[in-house]
Amino acid sequence: MRTNTHNRKIDVYRRNDNRRTDAYNRRINSNKKRKKVLRKRKAILRIMFLSVFCVVLFYFGRTIANLDLLSNNTEIGSNIPASIQINTNKAKKIINTNKSDSSTWNLILVNNDHLIDEDFEVTLTNLKNGHSVDSRIYDDLQKMMNDARKNGLSPLICSSYRTYEKQSELYNEKADYYRGLGYSEEESLKKAANWVAAPGTSEHQLGLAVDIVSLNYQMLNDDQENTKEQKWLMEHCHEYGFILRYPKDKIDITQVGYEPWHYRYVGYDAAKEITEKGLCLEEYLEQK
Repeated sequence: MRTNTHNRKIDVYRRNDNRRTDAYNRRINSNKKRKKVLRKRKAILRIMFLSVFCVVLFYFGRTIANLDLLSNNTEIGSNIPASIQINTNKAKKIINTNKSDSSTWNLILVNNDHLIDEDFEVTLTNLKNGHSVDSRIYDDLQKMMNDARKNGLSPLICSSYRTYEKQSELYNEKADYYRGLGYSEEESLKKAANWVAAPGTSEHQLGLAVDIVSLNYQMLNDDQENTKEQKWLMEHCHEYGFILRYPKDKIDITQVGYEPWHYRYVGYDAAKEITEKGLCLEEYLEQK
């Protein structure tokens, strides 16, 4: 009798011990599974973090590279070969446009060798977005923008008329930047001219030029030419009296890098001939 009782007690102990062992093993396995899941989650988070970091770093680099373009919406000359950089010592022809033939107002040439007089005046018409242009081109410009929108496009004027004072301010700010880096006065002016047109050399001071970009891509770089807006404008702008002022294949003549966003009003007849013959404004005027 005693032996049976003793055996039953042993069986109870064994069953309890087995239950404790099973519970312990379940906790161990559960902890292992939990740790495995956590390791996978951490690995996924690391990959996601690295991916986001790389994307941010890429776009940050592009932003820094285009900072000067976005901040002031100025002309650039980063594509200009060193051999044709602006010569600040060269004698310039000063154009007093107020006294020029009123019949040729739309064909005034402004570049590094033909400067606008500091006292130049123009009658302006304000655009809806705060920009302004010569009143004589307003209707044609508005029609071109409206027709582009009717074709499902989103053109945006990001720069238009600038006063001599505003152009000087932008140019001097850039020159001061290079002076601060230790460049000489002459070097600072030349380097500044690579990014900002020197006062008197910018067509924006005429009120006849506008910088137009795609609303969906507002970078002032070569990729602008690939937008639907630029493709349409390049094909149709002459129908409204405008030309792409600084083509890719005319850098040696215009002395300005390729700008697939800078449109200049020259009138219907001139725009048609310039486009059909593949000329730039300098070449067209040379023929006259």
